[in-house]
Formats: sequence, C-alpha cells, structure tokens
Amino acid sequence: MQIPTLLILAGLAEQPRHGYGIVQVVADLSAGEVKLRPGTLYGALERLTEQGLIEVDHEEAVEGRLRRYYRLTTEGAAALGAEIDRLQRHTEAARKQLRLRPAGGTA
Repeated sequence: MQIPTLLILAGLAEQPRHGYGIVQVVADLSAGEVKLRPGTLYGALERLTEQGLIEVDHEEAVEGRLRRYYRLTTEGAAALGAEIDRLQRHTEAARKQLRLRPAGGTA
C-alpha cells in the first residue's frame, strides 16, 4: 500500500470527509509531507471505492456544487490495520538492524 493510500484510509477512519477535507487531513497526518492533487485524490477514491475499502457516505449540494463524503468500510478498516501492523514490523526490523551497526562505522 502506498503512503498516500494509507493516509487517505487513516483520514477516513475518524469520520466521513469530502475531497478537500481528505486533502487537509492527509496533509495534517503527514506533517505536510504528502500533498494530494485533485487528480491523484479522485483517482485514488475511485480505486478504493472499487476495492470496497471506502464508500460514499452521503452527498450534499454546497453553493450549487455536489459535495461527496466518503467513509471507511469495515474491509477498509481491516486493510488499514493490517498495513499498520506490516509497517510496524518492518520499522522494528530496520530499527533493530540500525542498533546492531558498529559504533564509529564508516559510510
């Protein structure tokens, strides 16, 4: 799972959000490191919807435009949890290897 996908799912874990709300929460969760462009976001939302990881929660008209809110599905929450566990295992393995590095080692 790519980091933007992980952050989109994480951003929907708390509550349903519309596109701009997802962009904002992803930026917050990543401390500004991940900035989703509209084309990237809506492509990802379409793919995640097709995969059953998210679904449309509701739509509302705001200033004449339709605003679609997405929510995390049960399958999406399970996939997010599994990915968090996988990343944590990899991070712990890498941290262990770093601790084994000899002090004063070169390059």
